[in-house]
Amino acid sequence: MKKNDNEVRFGGKFVRVWSDRTVLRSAVFAKSAKGFTLVEVMVVLFIMLAMAGAAVLAYTSFLESGKIKTTKQYISNLEVAIDSFHINVSRYPSSLQDLLECPSGISQTNWGGPYVRTLQQTDPWQNEYRYNAPGQHNTRSFDVWSPGPDCQDGTEDDIGNWK
Repeated sequence: MKKNDNEVRFGGKFVRVWSDRTVLRSAVFAKSAKGFTLVEVMVVLFIMLAMAGAAVLAYTSFLESGKIKTTKQYISNLEVAIDSFHINVSRYPSSLQDLLECPSGISQTNWGGPYVRTLQQTDPWQNEYRYNAPGQHNTRSFDVWSPGPDCQDGTEDDIGNWK
C-alpha cells in the first residue's frame, strides 16, 4: 500500500520519487543486484571461445580428411581408366589427356575411349595430378599421384596408386 503520493512501486518495494519520472538514486542502488559479475561474464565468454576454437579445429581436420579421400578416389578412377586404355591399345597412355582424346597414331576404333567424362587437371590443393609410365614405384605399369596437402612431390603425404 502506498504511504503517500510521493511513492511508487519499484522492484517490489515502494520508493520515494522527486517527480513523476525520476526515482531516488539511493533507492535504485539500494536494491539488491540481480545480474552477472564481470568475472562470471568473462569466464562464460572464455568457455564459449574455447569451444568455438575446438569446433573450428575439428571442422578443418574434417575438411582435410575429405580432400584426401576425394583424391584417393579420383586416383582409383584414373587407374581403372588407364588399365582400360592399356587393354584396348596395348600400351599405357603417354599422358592423362590420352584418356579423354584419341592420341595421334592410334585409330579411333582401337582407342575405344573416352575413358573419363572429364579430366580433372588439379587436386583439391590445386596441384596438377602426376602420371608416369613406366612408373617409379610401379615399374611394370604406371604411377599416378598427387603431391598431397604439402604440395611437394616425393614427400610422405603424396597420394598415389602405390600406397
